[in-house]
Amino acid sequence: MKDNSSATQGIDQPLSSRPAAGLWWGFVGVAAFSFTLPFTRVAVAGLSPLFIGSGRAVVATVLAAFALTLTRQRLPRGAQWARIAVVAGGVVIGFPLLTSFALTSVPASHGAVVIALLPAATATMAVIRGHERPPRPFWVITGAGAVAAIGFASAQSGGIGQLQFADLLLFGAVLSAAIGYAEGGLLARQLGSWQTVSWALVLSSPLMAGIAAFSMASQPPSATFVQWAAFAYLGVVSMFFGFFAWYRGLAIGPMAQVSQIQLVQPVLSICWAGLILGEDLTWATIIGGTAVILCAGLAVRSRPSAAKAAGRKADVLDSPKDNAKDNARDTVAVKQSG
Repeated sequence: MKDNSSATQGIDQPLSSRPAAGLWWGFVGVAAFSFTLPFTRVAVAGLSPLFIGSGRAVVATVLAAFALTLTRQRLPRGAQWARIAVVAGGVVIGFPLLTSFALTSVPASHGAVVIALLPAATATMAVIRGHERPPRPFWVITGAGAVAAIGFASAQSGGIGQLQFADLLLFGAVLSAAIGYAEGGLLARQLGSWQTVSWALVLSSPLMAGIAAFSMASQPPSATFVQWAAFAYLGVVSMFFGFFAWYRGLAIGPMAQVSQIQLVQPVLSICWAGLILGEDLTWATIIGGTAVILCAGLAVRSRPSAAKAAGRKADVLDSPKDNAKDNARDTVAVKQSG
């Protein structure tokens, strides 16, 4: 077998034949990400959005470089660097900067209105990039879940109303994250989950460090202990450790189904906003949250038949016993034909 044949064979193939494992890993990642909007809202009260968006990446890069060096990870090769750049542009640069600027003028609950579109956007990118073909019921449930999530978050924030500039920033953040999630989930099947986000952080570190230095020079950071603690969470968890679980879940797949776990994220984000920022938690929140979680559960259960077939085929091809039988039959056939 050639040196790169196993890597080529593993492209776009799930890491496990147990979809439930991917869903659990995805939920852990979403739980970590659900604090991102409330803590960003806390941090922007004392720190500039430019510093938050870039500085959190610098903090995560230090951890990533240490982890890569300690474990002596092999450098990515060839086209993998281009794919890492796509991940970096989406989740290291685009999403943090856009959400940081948006949350200077809108509350965290309002941000959850648009961020609720992320599961459907990620599923769409998974279909385009990952060649997944979910059945029609999946898309129906996905659409219903997105509508339920948006309606729930809109009710909590008083409605979107007229489109604001902050909303455009949040829409851009959704698109950036969806692209980064889909590409990162596929690349994690080759490089590993935490390795993927680590290399993305390292690749973007010169740009983000430069932006952070410029931000500090133009507006020296001055914040309270709580605001610095929120910033630390954004750098350590939202920007680094959360991706360990999230990309692991997407890599196990099916990616389109795992992405629907994000439907729970606006519910959790508004709950944390109520506890951290003092927003009201009403019966409407509980009922709406239940509806969103129900849609997420139905979506993840409607696994595509194509993915099941691919999984069964992969299991057959990976079975040593079956391979041995096939080789024996091929040998007999060759001898008979000779």
